Amino acid sequence: MTPAARLSAAIEVIEAIDTQRVPAAKALKEWGTAHRFAGSGDRAGISGLVWDVLRRRASSAWIMDDDTSRARLLGMLKAERRMDVDTIAALCDGSGFAPEPLSDAERSALASRTVADAPAHIAGDYPEWLDGQLADVFGDDRVAEATAMASRAPLDLRVNTLKAKREKVLGSLRHLGATETPWSPLGLRIDLGADARNPGIHAEEDFIKGGIEVQDEGSQLAALLSGAKPGEQVIDLCAGAGGKTLALAAMMQGKGRLIATDADKRQLAPIHERLSRAGIHNADIRTPKGPDDTLSDIHNSADLVLIDAPCTGTGTWRRNPDAKWRMRPGALEVRIKDQAEVLDRAVALVKPGGRIAYVTCSVLPQENRDQIRAFTARQPEFSVVPPAQVMSALWDKAEDFAAATYQSPEGLLMTPRKTGTDGFFVSVMKRQPVG
Repeated sequence: MTPAARLSAAIEVIEAIDTQRVPAAKALKEWGTAHRFAGSGDRAGISGLVWDVLRRRASSAWIMDDDTSRARLLGMLKAERRMDVDTIAALCDGSGFAPEPLSDAERSALASRTVADAPAHIAGDYPEWLDGQLADVFGDDRVAEATAMASRAPLDLRVNTLKAKREKVLGSLRHLGATETPWSPLGLRIDLGADARNPGIHAEEDFIKGGIEVQDEGSQLAALLSGAKPGEQVIDLCAGAGGKTLALAAMMQGKGRLIATDADKRQLAPIHERLSRAGIHNADIRTPKGPDDTLSDIHNSADLVLIDAPCTGTGTWRRNPDAKWRMRPGALEVRIKDQAEVLDRAVALVKPGGRIAYVTCSVLPQENRDQIRAFTARQPEFSVVPPAQVMSALWDKAEDFAAATYQSPEGLLMTPRKTGTDGFFVSVMKRQPVG
């Protein structure tokens, strides 16, 4: 397919997303099934265009002063792909499978309109109802922060220290353009272009042998900040597919007791194969069975309970831009309730002097700062360990990393703009020792 034909296909997919109200991934899959002539490179290129339109949905429509699928694609080519009017016009000449030629109004909009005078939620490409929450966290920087959250995310990998060393894996993945992550001592990064194909990490020997896992650098750092140590009893209370469970196991060096569970047993399904591939043998996976508590035998004995809390996922908008436009206030309310419940559940598990590490992939204050304030008010025997103290014992980049995060009495926040990671909030709370 020609670049112009890809534009037409992207407009078609965006139209399907709008009219059929289906997730972008489903619309792209259905388009590929119906157009089997399109090669993998074409599908990757079309996907890149669609995701970029979703990232810049509001600002692109503002630039064009029009909210149609075509207008948003044209606006994105200017706002995201940095194309000038003549370049866009050359692609939209109406020949073959190319989009129809630009109208005078479209040419004028592309030549003159910007987001300089747009409201914050338009310039930052986020739902208007979230403006107050983002202003609460970022103030006047919310447009810059949200713009970074609308950028493309790299592919980050974590080296499994139980099986491999970063230097060796870095050498074996040079052909994919892998480099060391800026902060995590375990991370590798592969930057992906707008039309990049999936690099096929799951087919690499390092992955097959358990030497690497796909994990955002922010997620890696959140696990490191928990401070899990060899010989401890550690509980991963919201383990899901096991990304942080694997990281905790490596930190524990196979020594101690690691228990992983999740309220949704379907989320736990992939964890068994992942643990086996990673060479982890000290993990006890507890799958919910009926109404019985899977942790009923644990009473105030855990050194660490990690809560990778259910959240809105606002910090991962780079990877799932479709989600931010589908998010509704009711979903936030549900998540806040879920978070409070899992925090309170952890209390009975932690021993005196033990700690809870609370993590979200959200930047919203209700899920982070406010949640921790409410918890410590309910449970006064827990107090937040100052973020600087949490970081100081971890690695030699702690001071620079601290300067790149938002810190508060409740914890620390990473963002794409400040740390180059997904948005993650981390709060470590220690239970008062006896006596």
